[in-house]
Amino acid sequence: MATEQLRWGVSPLCWTNDVLEDLGGDIPLDTCLREAREAGYQGIELGRKFPRQASTLGPLLAAADLRLASGWYSGMLADRSVEAELEAVREHAQLLRQLGAKVMVYGECGQLPGETPLDEPISLSPPLSRVSLAAYCHKLNTFADLLLRDYDLQLAYHHHLMMLVEHDDELERFLSHTHDNVGLAFDTGHAFVAGVEIPRVLHKYGHRIRHLHLKDVRPQVLGRLYRENLSFNEAVRAGLFTIPGDGCIDYAPILDFVRDSDYLMPVLCRPGKAAPPPGIKRLRARCSCPAALTLHGPGISMQPIDITVYECLSSVGRARHRRRPA
Repeated sequence: MATEQLRWGVSPLCWTNDVLEDLGGDIPLDTCLREAREAGYQGIELGRKFPRQASTLGPLLAAADLRLASGWYSGMLADRSVEAELEAVREHAQLLRQLGAKVMVYGECGQLPGETPLDEPISLSPPLSRVSLAAYCHKLNTFADLLLRDYDLQLAYHHHLMMLVEHDDELERFLSHTHDNVGLAFDTGHAFVAGVEIPRVLHKYGHRIRHLHLKDVRPQVLGRLYRENLSFNEAVRAGLFTIPGDGCIDYAPILDFVRDSDYLMPVLCRPGKAAPPPGIKRLRARCSCPAALTLHGPGISMQPIDITVYECLSSVGRARHRRRPA
């Protein structure tokens, strides 16, 4: 097993929310970077407090002994051409490439409802049928090819609540109509909430996964989300997402996938100074995940928690995890 390409990272959402500015708004960037490294992570994703100049951000990451894992990009291919998207992504892609990231996480923000879509009721989530599947997937295929050619970045498409690719049938149709250069940023929390059959997707499309977001779901908040027709942001504030092992997701098939697909790594990082929550202890005991989180009070305890696995498949691993029939 080739483990030198395996990296564990964390999202700065654990400290400061990108959309809800009051959640973690008082936590400085240096606290986020320092505590991420103290917790044992090797990488971190971009967040709203991160400078977007490589000459400024690079030294900050180096001082914290962290690498840039990736960075979310709000794409609009559902509403515009590939040429327009390439122009829009240029500075973001250049930053990722300059700082050594290998993957760009793409979230589709076209066709969303209202002026602030994440404040709209969950029932208004746009169906994938709103767009021509063939035309949309053709644009994604082309965009992914050019992103790899021009920036040496693999596209990792993030299925997401309130976005075009959300539910199990939508994810299946999307993946079956796109080619392998359109990779997947697989998010356990978003998948579970949207009813995605996680074991089936891992089995059939594991070779497409370029980026993993690991988090859990609190069942009592999940029940409220659909029963009360909450918005995504209301659910986040209510504590929908939590750390792996602290919610209702069955992590056994996920950990089996990690192990069988060469995701499993030796303990490369020391645990954090803060005592990890019991769920993290259980997860670490099973898969050597260096996940100890320092929380910053009741506001941050409501944050989405993303543990990120990036650069996670060696060439050997990809060869071993070819497409298999469902």
